[in-house]
Amino acid sequence: MPGGDHETWVVDLDGVIWLAEQPIAGSAQAVDRLRRAGIRVLFATNNASPTVAELQERLAKAEISVEPDDLVTSAQAAASMLSPGTSAFPCADEGVIEALGNRGVEVVDHGPADAVVVGWTQRFDFDLMAEAAGLVRRGARFIGTNEDPTHPTPRGLLPGSGALLAAVATAAQATPQVAGKPHEPMVALLRARAPGAALIVGDRPSTDGALARRIGLPFALVRSGVTSDGREPMTVEPDEEAPDLAALVERHLS
Repeated sequence: MPGGDHETWVVDLDGVIWLAEQPIAGSAQAVDRLRRAGIRVLFATNNASPTVAELQERLAKAEISVEPDDLVTSAQAAASMLSPGTSAFPCADEGVIEALGNRGVEVVDHGPADAVVVGWTQRFDFDLMAEAAGLVRRGARFIGTNEDPTHPTPRGLLPGSGALLAAVATAAQATPQVAGKPHEPMVALLRARAPGAALIVGDRPSTDGALARRIGLPFALVRSGVTSDGREPMTVEPDEEAPDLAALVERHLS
């Protein structure tokens, strides 16, 4: 089992730390126990919607303090796929816009554009889909932050980025390149940011589990998110399971 100094746990946010910003009981105490044991916690999320500052604020409300380097997002992974000086049309929220700007990519609100980046947004409607699909049809590179079909909340599963991405892909009759877990752009960011990674913790086998297999690390499944109702396909068998992060940490550190 992972443990000891200079090791890192790569931990998901949605479904592990919180459900739609509502903290999962014991998650803050679990993170604190890991840190006091000398284990770094790196948060890796496929949620491309919030900015880094917004994630820091949400975590602070959950009684978890983080530095920007402790956060890796699918928005950052998507931005890493584009070269500085190119342009992109975001069918996405501020997290993607921030990541593109930090990468030196020009953000445009209409065509032409070198790329279209699709992420989760409540602004998604027919006009936004039509603009994104039209740009892809005219030759823009087609990038999705992630393909999670659902998003866990206290009131159940809501449509995720994958649902929006599928709509644009259908309208454009094109196949997107995907940036987030478990795909190579996110893998590259995590390898650079967490060379001492020892364990991947998440609630979704198809993303967190597949990421663990791709990096060559054990996968710990917590059932506090999308797998809580037993409907999420077990596409990757976990190396261990726990009801939540607190129970997982208790098992490792007690």
